[in-house]
Amino acid sequence: MTEDGIMLDEVLVNEQPSTDTEETAPCFQTPGPTVTFHSLRYRIKERLGMFSRQWVEKDILRDVSGILSPGMNAIMGPTGSGKTSLLDVIAGRKDPKGLKSGQVLVDNTIVTSDLRLCSAYVVQNDILMGTLTVRENLAFSANLRLSRKEYSSADKQMRVDSVIQELGLKDCADTKMCSNNDEMVENENPLAVIYRKSPHFLNVKDRLTQISDGLDPEVTKDDRVGYATPFYYQLMLVSGRTVRHILRNPQTSYAQLFLNIFFGILVGLIYYQIPHTLPEALQNRILTLLLLRLSKKGKTVIFSIHQPRYSIFSQFDHLTLMNKGEIIYAGAANKAITYFEELGYKCEPFNNPADFFLDVTNGTVLPQIHNNKSEMCSNSDEMVENENPLAVIYRKSPHFLNVKDRLTQISDGLDPEVTKDDRVGYATPFYYQLMLVSGRTVRHILRNPQTSYAQLFLNIFFGILVGLIYYQIPHTLPEALQNRTGAFFFLVINMVFGNLSAVELFISERVLFIHENSSGFYRTSVYFLSKVFADLIPNRILPVFIFSAIPYFMMGLKPDVEAFFLYCVTMSMISLSAVSLAFLISASVGSFAMANILIALPYVVMMWGFWQNQVALTGIMCVCLLLTYVQLRRISRWK
Repeated sequence: MTEDGIMLDEVLVNEQPSTDTEETAPCFQTPGPTVTFHSLRYRIKERLGMFSRQWVEKDILRDVSGILSPGMNAIMGPTGSGKTSLLDVIAGRKDPKGLKSGQVLVDNTIVTSDLRLCSAYVVQNDILMGTLTVRENLAFSANLRLSRKEYSSADKQMRVDSVIQELGLKDCADTKMCSNNDEMVENENPLAVIYRKSPHFLNVKDRLTQISDGLDPEVTKDDRVGYATPFYYQLMLVSGRTVRHILRNPQTSYAQLFLNIFFGILVGLIYYQIPHTLPEALQNRILTLLLLRLSKKGKTVIFSIHQPRYSIFSQFDHLTLMNKGEIIYAGAANKAITYFEELGYKCEPFNNPADFFLDVTNGTVLPQIHNNKSEMCSNSDEMVENENPLAVIYRKSPHFLNVKDRLTQISDGLDPEVTKDDRVGYATPFYYQLMLVSGRTVRHILRNPQTSYAQLFLNIFFGILVGLIYYQIPHTLPEALQNRTGAFFFLVINMVFGNLSAVELFISERVLFIHENSSGFYRTSVYFLSKVFADLIPNRILPVFIFSAIPYFMMGLKPDVEAFFLYCVTMSMISLSAVSLAFLISASVGSFAMANILIALPYVVMMWGFWQNQVALTGIMCVCLLLTYVQLRRISRWK
């Protein structure tokens, strides 16, 4: 909710892929499809209590049907009405296990996985690679989602330029998405300049000057902070809140307690969320104007919005109002007020229609005139069984009967031999995806080198430190054996715990991976191998050889080439095994705190002797990398 009472949740923009390969037309020239959904019923399972084993089913969508044509299609309703769930079901982002009945059609054909390639799904949070520029992020999407057979490099570049022009991003096209530079492009604000020269501002300035001149210079600002409650009372309340937070989020605490005990025994369409860089009301207006331009060009824009102001509402072509998982109105946006006025509801002359609709659905506005429609529905058996009377009235209205007849004609015209194809299709081949994703990973590392540089510096520093402590180890017993054991113990500690930074790799990019993989950008194996080739080898193997060489010669170990090579290989395998374990933990959990807890015990076990067995290290590395890939495939893509 913004200051103006506006919340634009998510948007789905559908467009059909262009079949014209001869013309390099701009991006937004193909007409959008008509989306229909018939008798959608979606359910989820919920526990009766925190420790209960019984599950109950809850209806999120109840027999929802509708037709969405090219244009601005808004889905409105109060919080919990099911508008976002309906949008996710249409876009294929909900778990299909919860869809008990119904089907979604695009241009009278059953939706398949190819819908991801001809629609845009923009989620509420910004999910982009921050170290890439606007142009590079768009080019990455275009290269992966546009087929190489139908679009050349010049065509893709033209599409990227067209999108930048359409979105008004020409001035910041080569700016990083998450740049640390907060300086804005110098742009004068003419209204502010005019105001500063107006009598209003000059009057305020004179009054402030008089107040400042009248201040007592001996009175200084008291920087001490005063509180309304004493220290012990504040401590009691804040501690109580912290304890309640821990008890209601016990996963991390329970895992840490368990591991401490165990360790002791062992040692003993387009969806979009508004960014927060500008006021939300202004961003809603800018985004609405953009979607309006797309809809005027024939695109099918489907979005959920909570409570828009009138200037935004007036741009809607089609309105779907929802309440308690059911549709209470679906039709032309400019006829919605007339529909509810026929039911006896009165909209004040200067009242915002969006506010009026929410008041109707929440029950704060009651019908002033009881007409025949409301009386017939109130006396029916369906009204008694249903707690949503507006939905019952809508299902008996001419609006719904017209939609139902059209959906019946569409269903009768479907080919019974055509079934839904769940196989995932991609626009580009495997090797091309691997090249692009690996290239982006390398670019991300080069533009954010703090972690790599820090790890290299610490490896060199720790290698020199170990070399100085065990400088020129004597060859006489027992000093030679004890010093070598201690030296290798410290080296193994650095190899194992120096790779803790790998724990956050999949956690930090988890949301990005889910979004891009669900949108058909690339395969799961491509993402996994790109991390192995572009992150594991340069960041985990090459620094090991630099680190290993420094203490090896300072400690005066064997100068033979074979001995040094075996030593480096062993150190590398220790590092790879530690990284593989970190990868597995990172792909298995979504919290960095939980990952740190789970990684501690395996790392300690590795230090107790696994490093002496190259076969065991190889087994750990291979098994962990394989399980990492399995865990990446098991990550839920559904909302």
